[in-house]
Amino acid sequence: MGLILSTLNNPFFVTLKEGAEAKAAELGVELIVLDSQNDAAKELSNMEDLLTQGVDLILINPTDSDAVGNAIKAANSAGVPVITLDRGANHGEVISHVASDNIAGGVMAGKYIAELLGGTGNVVELEGIAGTSAARDRGQGFNDALVGTDITVVAKQVADFDRTKGLSVMENILQAQPEINAVFAHNDEMALGALTAIEVSGRDIIVVGFDATDDAVKAVEAGKMAATVAQQPNLIGALGVEFGLKALSGEQVDSYVPVELMLVK
Repeated sequence: MGLILSTLNNPFFVTLKEGAEAKAAELGVELIVLDSQNDAAKELSNMEDLLTQGVDLILINPTDSDAVGNAIKAANSAGVPVITLDRGANHGEVISHVASDNIAGGVMAGKYIAELLGGTGNVVELEGIAGTSAARDRGQGFNDALVGTDITVVAKQVADFDRTKGLSVMENILQAQPEINAVFAHNDEMALGALTAIEVSGRDIIVVGFDATDDAVKAVEAGKMAATVAQQPNLIGALGVEFGLKALSGEQVDSYVPVELMLVK
């Protein structure tokens, strides 16, 4: 079985990999892991490498939901089944998609911010990589949760799931917006970057992230971040391997396997 990850430069995907490796070891599955380094061209060559090595099934965490289509079509042509993990694919045939219910997670974050603000105030939304299903779904859930409140999204900017970009984007927003009560970031890396910018500015702003990475959970425990939506990346990886093995043994697998979320606050 092959596992192609969008990046190993993000602790979330490292944990996903570890979950997959542990489950593979437990079930006696040989797992070859490759890193696409957030590059769709590298992703395609990783796919070609695995197909050349003759793997039976491929688990892929796409760099981009559109761009991954070429890699998936290569597997389709070779008759090798594909399961997507965490991010979905917009093109090509996959037998299953294992992911957190990102819309539900976005709703969770939005409702908690609305509760903390008493249903009124100004919020900023830091968006993940444009074109990823995770960014789209978390944003949708968050904005859905604010319907019917007096909360206004005063700024919405892409910071690519990246801490450094989260910092620089937030610095600019802080200069442009005198009145901000809360920030929702589509992942913890951006939330932590935004938190640094907010701390430097000396302003008192609620920050909610997504992923429950170690650094973010520490920030929540220290009272610096209000909350983070916990995904279970290890479980996403483990379920990918488990359902992959089921599919290979001829079982019918669900086209979507939702993985539970919880709010760490």
